[in-house]
Amino acid sequence: MPEKTIGSFEIKRLEILDEEGNADKSIMPALSIEELKNLYEMMHLSRAFDERALSLQREGRLGTYASIRGQEAAQVASAFAAERTDWIFPSFRETGAQITAGYPMHMLFQYWSGDERGMKCPEELNIMPVCVPVGTHLPHAAGAAMALKIKGEKKAVLAYFGDGATSKGDFHEAFNIAGVFRAPAVFICQNNQWAISVPLSRQTAAATLAQKALAYGFEGIQVDGNDAFAVYKASKAAIEKAKAGGGPTFIECFTYRISDHTTADDSSRYRPAGELEQWKARDPIKRLRLYMEKEGIFSAEFQKQVEENAGKKINEAFHKMEEIGPPPVSDMFAYTYKEPSRREARQMRDFANGGS
Repeated sequence: MPEKTIGSFEIKRLEILDEEGNADKSIMPALSIEELKNLYEMMHLSRAFDERALSLQREGRLGTYASIRGQEAAQVASAFAAERTDWIFPSFRETGAQITAGYPMHMLFQYWSGDERGMKCPEELNIMPVCVPVGTHLPHAAGAAMALKIKGEKKAVLAYFGDGATSKGDFHEAFNIAGVFRAPAVFICQNNQWAISVPLSRQTAAATLAQKALAYGFEGIQVDGNDAFAVYKASKAAIEKAKAGGGPTFIECFTYRISDHTTADDSSRYRPAGELEQWKARDPIKRLRLYMEKEGIFSAEFQKQVEENAGKKINEAFHKMEEIGPPPVSDMFAYTYKEPSRREARQMRDFANGGS
């Protein structure tokens, strides 16, 4: 019997806004002038927060911190496309998405200072705690999406992760579950080219990460991750499809990590010379600003207002964080087990009696 082709596939890449601020108007997403300004302001706020966090870490006032510089479009534009009722599952480098989704900045400062109470999400938000172990939150996101489908709720789950997570078993298990059960999940990979010091070429032989979705029966698309319009359009379409019962989507945001992996890393030891400067020229915030200037909706006055508002919000958030007292010692016992063990009960008595 002759061989038969039982399936053929293709992976598309979406680009709308180039590095000079020129946009393909034929595929532009429907964004009002006010929405464009809000998008720019949120990207600027996210970078300003990031810069303050790096400064505070160097002063010893925050712990190890993971910078988002260069990835603002991938984070902000995708979260901008979601509704507050949608669920967000962040990894450890999603400050921009968290801020865009309304997470209080003083609580983000609190978390990065080492106070886990910063991850006690306000009741009105559907944002899960930061996940540091790479990729382990993805099966949780797939399960949450399944729960939404079973309950008949028209909501989507946005799960964020990096290229390194695609090398983990959790990634494949989550994709398999989501694909089989047509879960309303949007998997957003910020492919920033480096899993700490491991380049993408050492993680996969595939031409794209997006094509990995095909093996699990759903759509994968690659977008220019420094193009806010491409990220927004792909995210909006994926979220709407998920809510309409169309199942999951995998969005690979092709971007770059301008900063070190974290403040405990020195990327100059492994990244080739010149690579960083090439990607700095593709800055996502500059790209959006150039577009807005060409459209006559950007001015020096607007930029000044954006900077002043960001500075004020960040200062207020940091001062609010500093005013929060330390957690009670009893917390280390109260949230460990449902019922205290004999050893814990003894330790609690010792503390109550002034022991150490």
